[in-house]
Amino acid sequence: MATEGQYVITDKKGEKQNVGFIQLNRRKALNALCDGLMKEVSDALDAFEKDKDVGCIVLTGGDKAFAAGADIKEMKDREFAEVYSGSFLSNWDRLARCKKPVIAAVNGYALGGGCEIAMMCDIIYAGENAQFGQPEITLGTIPGAGGTQRLCKAIGKSKAMELILTADRMTAQEAEKSGLVSKVFPIDQTVNEAIKTAEKIAGFSKITSAMCKEAVNAAYELSLQEGLHFEKRIFHATFATADRKEGMTAFSEKRKPTFTDN
Repeated sequence: MATEGQYVITDKKGEKQNVGFIQLNRRKALNALCDGLMKEVSDALDAFEKDKDVGCIVLTGGDKAFAAGADIKEMKDREFAEVYSGSFLSNWDRLARCKKPVIAAVNGYALGGGCEIAMMCDIIYAGENAQFGQPEITLGTIPGAGGTQRLCKAIGKSKAMELILTADRMTAQEAEKSGLVSKVFPIDQTVNEAIKTAEKIAGFSKITSAMCKEAVNAAYELSLQEGLHFEKRIFHATFATADRKEGMTAFSEKRKPTFTDN
């Protein structure tokens, strides 16, 4: 049963109801990211992380806009002391801190903060009409929720610098070619394809998925040798789980494993 908040719709999808679903629902404002919306997203992530049935989460917006950016009207009158010492944007990285895999299903505009929250997700699927960009320079500011950092890591310095300094937009096809998104789909298929992939992920061991995610994310923070050492330790840790034992036993017995998330 879908639950509709002021800014966000949440639901559980998939044949086994094991996919958490979050839809940004501020369509008249092209899903502009205000404090209230991000609080509802954070609350939804909290709930899905606690839900033992949910193994993966899909985040989406509308056909015209995933999220066209931060709410400038909410931001324009803030002063330096307030944003520097206060909690401004403090909960935006909740997506990046989610232990369960998150797939962004992006149709339409993913600009500014919209591009940033998409990049906080683990996989990005894009509709054919998707547009990505960091146009903050046109407002006299810079990306403030990871845009200068995650975009550079995703597509390289030169291309990221060009997009950020010119405010140009990247099409879905360009984003796929550059590695920012995994796949491009017709607009009416983007969300369903994301849910299909989420169902597949949710069918594996949840504890192993979390370990995989932690190891891949570590690659962005560590040197190769440090990363390889970290990966080895996480690999060793899987031998303390019942799901690793079940997975290897099932393979040897030529049957499908039954994971218990332990």
